[in-house]
Amino acid sequence: MFFVLSKVLLFLLFPFSWIIVLLIWRWRSKNQRTKKRLLVLVISILILFTNPFLYRTIVMLWQPAPIQLTANRKFDAGIVLGGLAGYDKNGQGHFGNNADRFIQIANLYHRNIINKIIVTGGTGNLNQNDLPEAPFLKQELIFNGVHDSDIIIESLSRNTSENAIFSKRISDSTGLKPPFILVTSALHMRRSASVFKKVGFDCIPFPCDYKVTPQKFALEDVIIPNISLLNHWGDLLKEMVGLCVYRLTGKA
Repeated sequence: MFFVLSKVLLFLLFPFSWIIVLLIWRWRSKNQRTKKRLLVLVISILILFTNPFLYRTIVMLWQPAPIQLTANRKFDAGIVLGGLAGYDKNGQGHFGNNADRFIQIANLYHRNIINKIIVTGGTGNLNQNDLPEAPFLKQELIFNGVHDSDIIIESLSRNTSENAIFSKRISDSTGLKPPFILVTSALHMRRSASVFKKVGFDCIPFPCDYKVTPQKFALEDVIIPNISLLNHWGDLLKEMVGLCVYRLTGKA
C-alpha cells in the first residue's frame, strides 16, 4: 500500500503539476479576483522554480560532500542501489541518467577497495511485471571485468526501504563483514543512508552522480530562467519529502 500510494502521489511534488492544477482552477473560477491571484501565484512559481541560482544553492546544501577512499582500505562488499537502468519495449536493457553509480561501484571493485558487489534493484514501476533491474546490471558488470562469483544481486525490492531490508538479509546470510560501501546518487544519499542505518547496516556512504557541482558565481544563473528545472525540483523535493515520510513511518 505504501509503495502504491507513494507512486500515485509523486506527481504532487513537481512544480509543473502545481502550475497545471492552478491553471485549471483559474480556468474554472468565476471570481475575477481569484483569477488574478492564481495567475500571480503561477507566475511566482515559474520565477522561483526556474531560477538556476536558487536551485544550485539548495542542491549544494542537500548533497553530501564527496569522499575519498584510498586503495589501502579494504571492504568485503559495496552496495549499489538501482534506479540507474531500465528496459525498452523490446526488453533491451539500457542505462539512464544515474549511470555514474555503475561507474563508481565498478571502479571501487577494480581498485580492490571492495571484494564483492551487492546490486539491489527490482522494478520501481507500478507494473510489477516489468523486468527487474539487477540482472541487467550484473550482466553489464561482468562485461566490464567483474567476476561472476563476486556479484550478488537482489531483484525484488521496489523502493529504497526494500533495498535496505533485502540487502541486509543477503549480507547476513552470506557472512560478509561490515562496514560496507553504500553507492548511490548524491541527491539520494541522505535518504538511503538513513534507511540503511535504520535496518542495522554499518555503511560508509559513497555519494556519486552529482547533479550540481561547485562553480563560480555567474550572473546569468540569477537572471536567466531555466524551464527544465521544474522537473529537477521534483527530483529534489521527492528526496526531501521522502526522507521526512520515511522517518515519520519509522523506515529511516
